Amino acid sequence: MSSPYRGLLEEIEIQRNDMVRLASETSLSNHKVIEASKRLDCLLNKYHLLLYR
Repeated sequence: MSSPYRGLLEEIEIQRNDMVRLASETSLSNHKVIEASKRLDCLLNKYHLLLYR
């Protein structure tokens, strides 16, 4: 897999782990978890666009 994909996949994994950690420390409806989820959504959308362009 090329470098842009690898870097983005690493960012996605880091963000996912951060969101899961936050959710386990607080609740799924906590504003920090929601913000982390939005950041993860953005990264996943970027990955999808790269994959299918």
